[in-house]
Amino acid sequence: MRDEAPDGLGHGSATGRPHPEADGAASTEPDPPRPLRAARLADIARAAGVHITTASRALRGSDGVGAETAARVREAARRLGYLPHPAAASLRTGRSTLFGVLVPRLTDPVAAAVCEGIEQGAAAAGYQTVVATSGDDHYAQRLRAEALLANRVDGLILGDARTDSFLVPELRRRGARVVLVSRRLPGAVSVTCDDLLGGRLAAEHLVELGHRDVGVIAGEPYASTGIERTRGFVAAFADSGLPVPDGNVLRSGFDARGGRQAAEALLARDPRPTALFAVSDTAAVGAMGAVHDAGLRVGDDVAVIGFDDVPFAAELPVPLTTVRSPMREMGRRAAAALAALVDGERVQPVRLRPELRVRASTLGTRR
Repeated sequence: MRDEAPDGLGHGSATGRPHPEADGAASTEPDPPRPLRAARLADIARAAGVHITTASRALRGSDGVGAETAARVREAARRLGYLPHPAAASLRTGRSTLFGVLVPRLTDPVAAAVCEGIEQGAAAAGYQTVVATSGDDHYAQRLRAEALLANRVDGLILGDARTDSFLVPELRRRGARVVLVSRRLPGAVSVTCDDLLGGRLAAEHLVELGHRDVGVIAGEPYASTGIERTRGFVAAFADSGLPVPDGNVLRSGFDARGGRQAAEALLARDPRPTALFAVSDTAAVGAMGAVHDAGLRVGDDVAVIGFDDVPFAAELPVPLTTVRSPMREMGRRAAAALAALVDGERVQPVRLRPELRVRASTLGTRR
């Protein structure tokens, strides 16, 4: 019988042809690359010099395997890049070690940052994530949630909770473990920014600068983020004796197009607002475009303030004043909360503190 190489593929090339050395000829060309495949438990056992059952017990941390042998098996698994088969692990433990994550869209920089935090938090707790997008659509949200649960995820992290949907209460009644992130709903476990406080911070900044006539680009009516940021902003102005007229609060999409359309309508009002508060940075960017197209200067003629502090906010031609939301931290904390729910622990909603970031879009470019 021909001797086998350590990887079990023999001494021939990946095509099954013998090396030129077999005929006594020296080869100056490297072998064609072997096809890649995932390392199997049998590969780990062979590399560590143990029986496959011993390798399996060592990787599970079971009793009856010596410390030296277990360390050798783990080192072989690390070297070969071994990953346990999720289905096999699920049958053995009753868990998939997968979290399902649902967000409106990954093109949104806020959702992308939150997802990065979720992945970090999930990895720290020993989980992997499967991410899907709903486009903030009722039907798509339900469809994606059902698909994730059908794939036996251990729980769901929802970044697209809607105040006009019964999906979250329904999922909880069915026994699904659910944590909300970014947006919140009464009675559900959530990890969010303190959006009410964030709205107040934006308002107090504009009041201190002397603004009296302001407009609000309030976001979608079904998202707690826009609702609470607007509520906090309007309440702070009212507390200062400066009530914001209802006509100066306009609903819009959270994107740049929605921000531009709302800003155009607000700038057409009489009196024209001297400052605009947008409940998202992307909407604020659209508002800045509308100000520019109206022949006005952002920060000098019309102040603009956003919310979230996405990476591009400080890099705009006129850097954007904004309320910083701890996006990645929200994601990390949401993953930790879901891991705790899966372990049967009681988990309370969390609100993280926002911070004001003051830049030229409210201070003015001439200062």
